Amino acid sequence: MSMSVGGDTGGPVSEINVTPLADVMLVLLIIFMITAPLMSHPITVTVPTANPKSTEEKAAETPPLDLAIKEDGTMYFQDHPVTEAELKSQLAVAAQKAPQPELQIRAEKGLEWKTVRKVISDAKGQGMVHVGFMTTAPAKE
Repeated sequence: MSMSVGGDTGGPVSEINVTPLADVMLVLLIIFMITAPLMSHPITVTVPTANPKSTEEKAAETPPLDLAIKEDGTMYFQDHPVTEAELKSQLAVAAQKAPQPELQIRAEKGLEWKTVRKVISDAKGQGMVHVGFMTTAPAKE
């Protein structure tokens, strides 16, 4: 703390003490001087560049797979009713496609979670990697 020398006012001093700020800045400078040489990599590797158009085209070529599950447990794969065995076989075929399509699950609100969990584990067991859930957007006020 700095003190006022002279004068008859005993109030607080409104000057800023910059000594702690200078100490912190010097410590940071030393830390950066030590760590900066460690950040450069001695081995240079040429990495491939991404082509955003090709990924968009691939996504457009493979439409997602739609699976609707009603509250009573009946399943509709691509709007056709299927049994559990038929669903597994169709998911196995879809998992073998070159850009694998995404499986989008639309389950009714009152459906038990164990049914959805079973479908997800079956899809993963058949080799499906991309599984998503479809929901409705919240109502705007």
